[in-house]
Amino acid sequence: MPHDFAAGPGGPGRLSPKDALSHTGQATAASVVVALILTLTKAGVWWMSGSVALLASMADSLLDLTASLAVYLSVRYAAEPADAEHRFGHGKAEAFAGILQAIFVAMSAVLLLREGVEHLFNPVEIRAGGWALGVMVLSIVLTVGLLVIQTRAVRETGSVAVEGDRAHYFSDLGANGVVIIGILGATLGGWFWLDGLAALAVSGWLFWTAWGVARSAADQLMDRELPDEARDHIAALARDDLRIIDIHQLRTRAAGPLVHIQFHMALDPGLSLREAHTILIECERRLLAAYPAADIIIHADPHGEAEPHGGEFFNTETTSKDA
Repeated sequence: MPHDFAAGPGGPGRLSPKDALSHTGQATAASVVVALILTLTKAGVWWMSGSVALLASMADSLLDLTASLAVYLSVRYAAEPADAEHRFGHGKAEAFAGILQAIFVAMSAVLLLREGVEHLFNPVEIRAGGWALGVMVLSIVLTVGLLVIQTRAVRETGSVAVEGDRAHYFSDLGANGVVIIGILGATLGGWFWLDGLAALAVSGWLFWTAWGVARSAADQLMDRELPDEARDHIAALARDDLRIIDIHQLRTRAAGPLVHIQFHMALDPGLSLREAHTILIECERRLLAAYPAADIIIHADPHGEAEPHGGEFFNTETTSKDA
């Protein structure tokens, strides 16, 4: 699930950590409240109805609550400034929350799969079908409202933790529709096996969601480069000075609300150290205007007179496009 690193207002680094937290904090608090309401409501109606699909949905909401609490705490920790023990900041806390969330989702999918198979071959009559249907409609309404808030937060911040939470609730939205089909089929058509089939469909959806969340979080933990569109935008901003001859060995990575940018800059070898320093500072300011939460390191090279340096890895064809 790639982030939105378009040249628009959103994405990691495009807001200060404090401003990013105002968006992610609202989204994660709303997520906790919605998960709590749905868990309690579904638990009560499952006790009356006996629907395994509703039990599966309740279990999912309970895991949603646990994951949402983890995300709630992680985005606040990720926004903390760098300190003596964490010189690069705390942004990767969001990615760890994403991995934890993926594990919870996968666990939920396994439980649903087991219960779905059991009730597919040993159907159970559903009681209080009207109540069961009502709580699923409530779930859809609350989930849609939450998704609106989360989508706004992801668009503005590119938060991997909120993105994972949103992906989970997107799957919940579709899963709730499947559960409603199962309940209607069992109560109106007498197809009690359809309730178990609905649980299996939810399980498959959650497995797919867990994979997407884990992949997105792993990209940050493994320091994957920003998408080409973002790298091109950064390079264009850096080169926006006629005194800069070349930009090369560009390296980028995201960590929660933060981005890290470093590259080499080729300058006229006749420039004084003071003049070169002024060019670097102006370049940093252009980048910080677009990426206020960026940590930037620029190394100046005398064009045509610098010996190859920076590590053999960066002299390979994988970075030739940065030359």
